Amino acid sequence: MSNEMMVQESNPMMIIEGLKLDRVADSMSKINQFQQVIQSQLVEGHDYGQAFYGSSKPSLLKPGAEKILMLMGLSSQYEIIEQIQNYEEGFFAYTIRCILTKNGIVVTEGLGHCNSKEKKYESDKQDKYMLGNTCLKMAKKRAQVDAALTVGSLSNIFTQDLEDMVQFEQSERIETLTIDDAENMKINFGKHRGKTIKEIYSTDEGYIRWLAERAKQEVVKKAANMVLNGAKKESSSKGSKVDGVEEVNEEKLPWDEDEEVPF
Repeated sequence: MSNEMMVQESNPMMIIEGLKLDRVADSMSKINQFQQVIQSQLVEGHDYGQAFYGSSKPSLLKPGAEKILMLMGLSSQYEIIEQIQNYEEGFFAYTIRCILTKNGIVVTEGLGHCNSKEKKYESDKQDKYMLGNTCLKMAKKRAQVDAALTVGSLSNIFTQDLEDMVQFEQSERIETLTIDDAENMKINFGKHRGKTIKEIYSTDEGYIRWLAERAKQEVVKKAANMVLNGAKKESSSKGSKVDGVEEVNEEKLPWDEDEEVPF
């Protein structure tokens, strides 16, 4: 009998049937409105920014998470739930729980982890015995962002706080980039958003020249150069000449030089 009761209590339909659907619809509408306010008020480059390459969502940064929690009147408390501090080997690892409360009542929690074996900490310039505090702060920050995304139902707008990993992920992509990767790389900004570099090159070579010279993301810049150089070699083998990227200023650019570059 007790087992049957446990099964009934765990049935999601029991929860759904107890809901007042008109209130659910109202709550969903308020969530959507809240998301729109957050998107309009947070500042790009400060509160949120570039995530890992290929992500369709920007990364929520610590200042943005703090604004969201302040807006909702929430307080943050932190708890170390796991830690490794090996000073002999210079290895440190922390898992932090961020507890969000309002008027002393727990609203939700977030988890964050960081350890000194992460790629960004493997540089020879790093003093591995000084990484304990760095990893602790990083784990705390990741836990807070995780909690903010959850409490604000913002996971469909932002991804986890990975801005500190972008540089290293891009460096790895640049080192291993092949001509096939370059041709099939999709551009997620500007007038050719959603198209591959190869597709863009076939109709708008000037845009690819611009990317090769001015793209903010180094991996995009390298891919554009690889496609241009590949086309140059192919044309040379056929006895024709393709202008080099250094002559981009002599081409008609996709927009006026005085305009702000949209990427």
